[in-house]
Amino acid sequence: QLFVSFYNSLPTCVFVAAVFVRVLPLRHHLDVMEIHQIARLLNQTLSPDGAVINAATDALDHLSTLSEFPFTLLSIAIGGENGGQKVAAATYLRNFTRRNVDSIDTNSGITKEFRDAFVRALLQVEPMTLKVLVEAFRSIIAVEFVKKDAWPELVPELRSVIQRSDLIDKNPNSEWKTINALTILHSLIRPFQYFLNPKLVKEPVPPQLELITREILVPLLAVFHLCTEKVSDAQHTSEVQTETTLLIICKCIYFAVKSHMPSALAPLLPSICQDLIRILNSLSFDGGLTCKDGYSLRMKTAKRSLLIFCALVSRHRKFADKLMPDMVKCVSEIVKHSPIINKLDPLSERTVSLAFDVISRVLETGPGWRLVSPHFSSLLNSAIFPALVKNEKDTIEWEEDPDEYIRKNLPSDLEEISGLRDDLFTARKSALNLLGVISLSKGPPVKTSTASSKRKKGEKNKRKGYSSMGELLVLPFLSKFPVPTDNGENTVNEYYGVLMAYSSLLDFLTEQSPGFTDTLVRNRVLPLYETPTPQPYLIATANWVLGELASCLSEGMNADIYSSLVKALQMSDIGGVSCFPVRVTAAAAIAQLVENEYLPPEWLPLLQVVCHRISDEEEDSSIYFQLLSTMVEAATEKFSPHIPDIVCLLVKETSKNLPLDLEPWPQMVEQCFATLAVMAQCWENSASEENEQDDSSQLWLSGQTTMMRAFSDLLQHAWLRSASLMEHEVAFSVPHSSCVDDCSTLLGFILQGITQADDLLKLKVSELMLVWSYLIADWHAWEEMEDLSTFNCIKKAVILHKKFAVKNFLVGKLPLPPAPPVPQKSILEGIGAFITEACSQYPSAVWRASSCVHILLHNPSYLPEGEGVKQSLVISLCQAAFSRFREIRNQPVPLWNPLLLAIASCYLCFPDIVEKIVEGIEHEGFTSFLSALAIISTSRFDHSLSSEAEIKLVVMALAQSLDKLIGRQNEGSLLLHDCVASLMEAFLKFKKLEEEEEEEDEDEESEDQASGDEETEDDDDEDSEDDEREETEQEFLERCAKTAAEMENGTIVEEGDAEDQELEIELGCLEDVDLENTVLLVIERYHQVLLRLHLPPELISNFLEALPECKLYFQQAI
Repeated sequence: QLFVSFYNSLPTCVFVAAVFVRVLPLRHHLDVMEIHQIARLLNQTLSPDGAVINAATDALDHLSTLSEFPFTLLSIAIGGENGGQKVAAATYLRNFTRRNVDSIDTNSGITKEFRDAFVRALLQVEPMTLKVLVEAFRSIIAVEFVKKDAWPELVPELRSVIQRSDLIDKNPNSEWKTINALTILHSLIRPFQYFLNPKLVKEPVPPQLELITREILVPLLAVFHLCTEKVSDAQHTSEVQTETTLLIICKCIYFAVKSHMPSALAPLLPSICQDLIRILNSLSFDGGLTCKDGYSLRMKTAKRSLLIFCALVSRHRKFADKLMPDMVKCVSEIVKHSPIINKLDPLSERTVSLAFDVISRVLETGPGWRLVSPHFSSLLNSAIFPALVKNEKDTIEWEEDPDEYIRKNLPSDLEEISGLRDDLFTARKSALNLLGVISLSKGPPVKTSTASSKRKKGEKNKRKGYSSMGELLVLPFLSKFPVPTDNGENTVNEYYGVLMAYSSLLDFLTEQSPGFTDTLVRNRVLPLYETPTPQPYLIATANWVLGELASCLSEGMNADIYSSLVKALQMSDIGGVSCFPVRVTAAAAIAQLVENEYLPPEWLPLLQVVCHRISDEEEDSSIYFQLLSTMVEAATEKFSPHIPDIVCLLVKETSKNLPLDLEPWPQMVEQCFATLAVMAQCWENSASEENEQDDSSQLWLSGQTTMMRAFSDLLQHAWLRSASLMEHEVAFSVPHSSCVDDCSTLLGFILQGITQADDLLKLKVSELMLVWSYLIADWHAWEEMEDLSTFNCIKKAVILHKKFAVKNFLVGKLPLPPAPPVPQKSILEGIGAFITEACSQYPSAVWRASSCVHILLHNPSYLPEGEGVKQSLVISLCQAAFSRFREIRNQPVPLWNPLLLAIASCYLCFPDIVEKIVEGIEHEGFTSFLSALAIISTSRFDHSLSSEAEIKLVVMALAQSLDKLIGRQNEGSLLLHDCVASLMEAFLKFKKLEEEEEEEDEDEESEDQASGDEETEDDDDEDSEDDEREETEQEFLERCAKTAAEMENGTIVEEGDAEDQELEIELGCLEDVDLENTVLLVIERYHQVLLRLHLPPELISNFLEALPECKLYFQQAI
């Protein structure tokens, strides 16, 4: 009787579509031998022998080119000789379909035949096989049904099949399985849970979703209602098929309303909600039914029902307001089970968690507040606080998996208080979230005098004149629990909940007077640290609370707070209870305080504790490294005096743990290198500030020397074999490429600080640079933030070589006999390999690499023996830059500039070689290069050149190219016109920038004098910028839609960070070139040819005004 009424309102289909009744056309396509071979290979994929599996997979891949191959897999998935073979066939077919679904031609008969056969197979296979095959079906649906909308018959035919399926038609012998058909429906509707067209500001309901809802989902609601009536009694769980039917239909409803609201579904929401409430009311949380087969399905259906409530309240307020009373009444009963949360299985706890989330979302609406606010007190007392109290599950997790305990209970990112959080998977987190929302809720009006109650005209502060529930309800409730004076279990457990509650009040406390939070912390948190026998569970939670409230604390509390946290940071295990979470949360709290500029009154006690824990090789040393990094970055000025001593200590400890072989470095070593890199960077950044005073300058230089020596010792220990070996030859067994980015920072610190040639020998600079160059030459783990240090080190290496001619920089050392007299790879060659590879990586790497190209080619003094290295460098760099340019040249984008400038630098070094290279890559590649170079030189290019160095480089390259172009006569005339015009326009821009720079230099002194007077005005301007109108939701959606359209049209190309685009290029020896004289010589040599180009008169006039010496050659044009 359960399914009798299904589709009573629908006309009986005259036929079942051919897609579902056609017999799979398999046996007459493949001979029996091939079918048996495929079946045998599938069996072999189940072998425990990896070699057998690989061989079988390769053979299947070879057979997969046959057009009948997927049909054979379908046949085996349905009627294979055993379950393992069926699942193997389904698994291979899933992977095969995912690989080929986008390349299938939907107009071919085979493809239509395959997808129809696939649906038929889904309707017949067993549950285990269905689970695998449906994943492949989703790939087909995404392309054929959603993206292309090329399967119009699927929905009506699926409707017919559901009507004739075994449960609906009450026919156990039916060819179609109802559960399988509903699974297909679930896959069909699943993609529409998201918005699919980001180019639209407001996306309408997709027509496919409307069709599915109208033709199938709405009629299925009759079955859904009958199922909910049958399962309404929790003491009698219904059969698995009924529970499965409920769950699948519930999922379909959720996907239908998660983002959209189909028109056919909206009028039925009240009845749907009543059915969902009936399911939720049938739940039992006593643990007695959770082991039964159908009850886990019931709980999953309940979870999905609560997600539907959340979606309705958040996305569809228009329909949800009238449904909220029944929702709240239902979920209020569920959250009352929070006192037994420790006895619930994860699925049941997730259900309670979602019930809290529903209340949070309801409370954030106007009607919801009026509905929930009368029950605040009972919610807090009977549901929220019991979920916060410590329980047995917390104790077990603390001991068995402390990291998981910290992640779940003491996170560091709970500042946002909103019912819209999707990551609150535990009941405690959801309860804290709800408590935060309640604390901000307004209470009754506060009685004030008439004068004080008058508002200024236009004032819109809705909270003014009202008290909050945090003040009226939450804090008074929490104050009922005294600070524990003993270790009584109940007292400790309850106060644990109090501390948890305080952590959720950040937004509420931010709105209070400055001393409000101080009083709370002084009276309710800090006393815990002074108890004779501290409770680790309470101390860890107190640490977390202090970190969460960092932004609300006043300076007057910092001594007491840091004293308490330092105690916690060095707390050892107590009575067999691990204090690892105590130390971790103390370190995290100190980090949060420092990041909020809440600094300790004295650094030394804190640093002594941190360094002591590191030197003791504690298992939690990683947290101390992270803490050191945070403190250095957040408070460099206060922390910097201690950096050299800490560096020496860390180097000593790290050297003990470095492996002697080529194995990867331990995590502790990697973390220490990262901390040292942060300290090196902060010490460099403090140089300009310290050097303003002579005494400070000497102190800074002394610290720099100490750190250079320590870093060199560490890198030698990590990279070089032994000191005795280094006296004769460099150890070229390249070490493991661990921490290359951090090592680059340390090496760069050494290179930048060298002021004498003797330092090169003392610090083994050449040897270290050579090993480093080998490491980066083989670098493949490209990462934008990490690679920056390597690029910076390259620039420092080139500058150092220019000063002191570093050994092995240009030409590698000859090996000792009897090895062949072939030079080993030089430092420059390793750098060149890294830069060449960078040209093919992410945009920021291209900008950085191109900046390094100019330094490499024009800064080092290439002696005769180094010319071959330079030529090889030009060849590799030019090939890489031009190849990358070809990939993006169809769209004029900023990334053109660095690539073309890099090729221009190469061209100035070896013109003939560069021309040959680009011509070898592409026919008329040299013409393409010069044409693009001319384009970026003009103001018509949207991303035209802006710096003097860039413009100078382009003008020199264009001038160099005229010899080639003028010799080509007919084929070069148009390009010659563009190049000359661009050369003249670029030269004009160069002269203009020169004049502006001179004017700025003249005005610099007067501007410095006026800067003090304007400081206040600037501050006011900054304040006014803060008050600028925020972007509205509509404007945000419009901007996103525009960006999505541009991305689809290909008009947006990733360009990298703005900082990388603003990198100043260094021209080295080209800086001494007189650009004006270069241009004058070109005009003088080719003026007769230039007169025949018919250049724009205005351009010639402006050019002659900037370079009057050329008037003699342009008299005819004038």
